[in-house]
Amino acid sequence: MTALAATASDHGAASAERDLLLRVLSALLREDVVGLRSRSALVQRADGPWLRRTTRDGDALLLPVAEDGFQSAYAARLPLLVREADGSRLTTHDEIVGALKDLAEPVDRPGFDAYTEECRQTLATMRLHERTREETAARLTSRHGADPARWAGYAGGLAHDTLAARLDHPVYPTARGRSGLDDEQVRAYAPEFHPRFALHWVAVPHESVTVPGGADHLPDRWPSPAELGLPELSGTHVALPVHPLTTGAPLEEALRAAGLHARAVLAPRAHLEVVPTLSMRTVALADEPSLHLKLPLATATLGLRNRRTIKPGTLVDGAAGQRLLETVIAREPRFREAILHADETVYAHAGHELLAVLCRRCPAGLDDSVIVPMAALLSEAPGGRLVIDHLADRFHDGDPVALLDAVLTLLLDWQTTLFGHGIALESHQQNISLVLDRPADGSSRLRLLLKDNDGPRINIRRLRDALGADTPDPAEFDDARIVGDDDRAVSDLFTTITVHLCAGAYAFGLARHGRAPLTTLLALVRARLSEAVERLGTGPGEPGAVLRTHLLDAPELPVKAMVTAGTLLSKERSGAADINKHYTTGPNYLRTER
Repeated sequence: MTALAATASDHGAASAERDLLLRVLSALLREDVVGLRSRSALVQRADGPWLRRTTRDGDALLLPVAEDGFQSAYAARLPLLVREADGSRLTTHDEIVGALKDLAEPVDRPGFDAYTEECRQTLATMRLHERTREETAARLTSRHGADPARWAGYAGGLAHDTLAARLDHPVYPTARGRSGLDDEQVRAYAPEFHPRFALHWVAVPHESVTVPGGADHLPDRWPSPAELGLPELSGTHVALPVHPLTTGAPLEEALRAAGLHARAVLAPRAHLEVVPTLSMRTVALADEPSLHLKLPLATATLGLRNRRTIKPGTLVDGAAGQRLLETVIAREPRFREAILHADETVYAHAGHELLAVLCRRCPAGLDDSVIVPMAALLSEAPGGRLVIDHLADRFHDGDPVALLDAVLTLLLDWQTTLFGHGIALESHQQNISLVLDRPADGSSRLRLLLKDNDGPRINIRRLRDALGADTPDPAEFDDARIVGDDDRAVSDLFTTITVHLCAGAYAFGLARHGRAPLTTLLALVRARLSEAVERLGTGPGEPGAVLRTHLLDAPELPVKAMVTAGTLLSKERSGAADINKHYTTGPNYLRTER
């Protein structure tokens, strides 16, 4: 390595640690971990505002902050805490999380240790990303071309997944960490490296596998035991795919827990080459990228307790959610061409969360379209520009704000229409893709492609009012938390997912990148949301009135407390019924007085 390259590498490593510490401190402040927000006093110093949190021994921890506004009044300004008594500076994640751990209740301290390790893993991944940035950009350019706005079809969409995987999550600060994986495993299986690998398979007795409609409903390319080197099991067993990271001890333990260890057989041959999608546990067939296989992984992301396994009930819920959305679209003709859905009704499982697969079939006819997950819009494309800038050049006369406007107009119309039916989807940036193309008339066309419908929230009263006899039986959903009889859970999910992650995050993000003033972008979000809300009706009890009261005009909004529920606290301590839907509160950046 040359001296210049070594200097650049050292600078990148220092920058990665600084960026991580700022995000971690800001998240812990936002979630009010150990009272960092509610039990601190704001003090002014020569360089700006600081928060002062007293400790048990009479000392205090000082955090330099700046006004923020996106889900929190303040964010960390410098990557450090200062001990007031002696002026010592805590500047590593070990020191910072350790100091906050000392303020936690003894029963909660193991969670802080776990989060320290999560920070270490994330920093290692960030440094790996930095070292391989040019290498990965060259690989994508070689396979797909220099302009991301022309990466076409589902294969091009996988390349956009690679860019998105190298971008930080808008809320969860350690999202890039890969729990329990070393650099070699990350490079071999994680989406940020755009790798290809073959799946392993396990042959399981037919009677132990649940496949709605029977094994004939599995994709045409599903291998028989004979094709996998097990001809003697062709008449008695069905093959289930296994991610390479799940083979070995995790698979053996799962087979034993399911009572299958004496009858299931791991096939001697790997079969079907795949490419990881942004979710990592979901892979696309390399030579048929419209077919995705969602496979359980014995790991966790976005929190220690957010395991990447697949509970069989979630497969049932995803299929039920898809049927419900199809019912709504049948009654709302303006969305029939604009909102596309992947088919997620085909799945198989053997009664264990590591012995399952979802077979996702994406819509046909998109080979000439550009398919971009929303999570990739603010990511860095090869050459250094943002993906949204490339897309704007091709489809919106070079104006990224015009592209955002088009996205918000369609997205908020669709999601508020669902809210009017009593439905909110967990359709975050990873689960929504933009589908961009130019039809024969030369105009720019935008559609949305949605997937993963297993975690909605439903107000059954409002749904019955909207659908009448077409209302599904709540018993179709396996998870009892999905269906309720009021708007609260629906409104909270709509706000934290659709508004914060799919609208507000882009207003603040584009402003941070200098594409437009923040006030202009927030006014755009509020305007498009207000238009959509008005279409719902704002009379007493109408859904538009609910959103106006609890979203547009509320002094505070619900905010995900992902670190608290995902790693720091047990469910018993946090009270989180669902770690992905556990909330605190933050300022409403959409209020007109802002």
